[in-house]
Amino acid sequence: MCKKKYTTWFMALLVVFLGGCSSGGDSSSQQGTGTLSVSLTDAPACGFDEVNVTVSKVRVHQSSSASESDGDWSEITLNPARKINLLNLTNGALESLGETPLPAGHYTQLRLVLSANTGTIPANSVVLSGATTTAEIALVTPSAVQSGIKLVNEFDVAPGQRVDLVLDFDACKSIVTRGNGSYALKPVIKVIPTALTGIDGFVDASLLGSNVMVSAQANGTVVNSTVPNAQTGGFFLARLEPGSYDVVITADGRATAVIANVPVSSATGSSLVNTVSTTAAPITLPTSTTRTISGTVTLRPPSSTEVVASVAAKQTFTAGTTVTVKSQAADLLSGAYTITLPVGAPLLGQYGTGALPITLTEQPAVAGNYAAEASATGYQT
Repeated sequence: MCKKKYTTWFMALLVVFLGGCSSGGDSSSQQGTGTLSVSLTDAPACGFDEVNVTVSKVRVHQSSSASESDGDWSEITLNPARKINLLNLTNGALESLGETPLPAGHYTQLRLVLSANTGTIPANSVVLSGATTTAEIALVTPSAVQSGIKLVNEFDVAPGQRVDLVLDFDACKSIVTRGNGSYALKPVIKVIPTALTGIDGFVDASLLGSNVMVSAQANGTVVNSTVPNAQTGGFFLARLEPGSYDVVITADGRATAVIANVPVSSATGSSLVNTVSTTAAPITLPTSTTRTISGTVTLRPPSSTEVVASVAAKQTFTAGTTVTVKSQAADLLSGAYTITLPVGAPLLGQYGTGALPITLTEQPAVAGNYAAEASATGYQT
């Protein structure tokens, strides 16, 4: 059965929440049923005002090798299928896809099924930022989207217990250009923690409207990202695994700011959400001229399944901290990419004891210096 749609703040990604799980084991040794609930969240998209997907069902199976036509699938069916603008699910918003009773046991396969584009209004589409029209552009979708996007996640359902799965649909990485004016949907979805941990803060109101992006990174890899609230400038990087993160703030025509080594505790820790700035002392970025880097990514050997290559522009500070300033998926057909980057000196601060405000200091030694890193699934970086 399917619940009504609801929105919950402080969940910013497609999260899979495994609450009250048993320790695994063969289903034949377990009796009764539990409940499976699935929700959706999103990281922000690049260059779009809307990224729409239409979800028709969620399917789970105990066999990792089961095909879409095999029996014994358990399903959450959305009737009618629900069209969701993923960009409404940033800064912690969560969309419930419903719940269903589920036989107790160990599950190894999870699929998110999207509707196909039919008719004059596409089921899956984008609206470009800054376009003169708000018309939806249909997303080219691979056949796997209709058979179900396979998600890597195993979970256990115990008798009488509830399992909450939250899926993080990364809209920015999931939309790629095709060199002919069209766009393709290559879904990037992951499972994230559900405990209310994370990092929050505020950016200066003068930055709003300049495509501000805030991300939590580990060793230069973006783990979570969001956009600030359009009215308050507040941001929340939610559902982070325990560890240490570098918070990176970027905006068009502005230098980059980095707050290094921000800790995130476990759910049993005394501080579950750490704050890096306040409304009284928000993070601001100095203006900067920009330049572009561009080129082409070639996959060798060529991919027969349209593997998407991406390019990240990274900066390494003298203290050893490396961060991704901007990244972009290369064109699916030509491999071309262009990334606009600030020339001005980035700002660097250390979280330290968490005393606010955190001092951000210009780093002229690395101003305008970047390393371009290309990567693709199944290929050497």
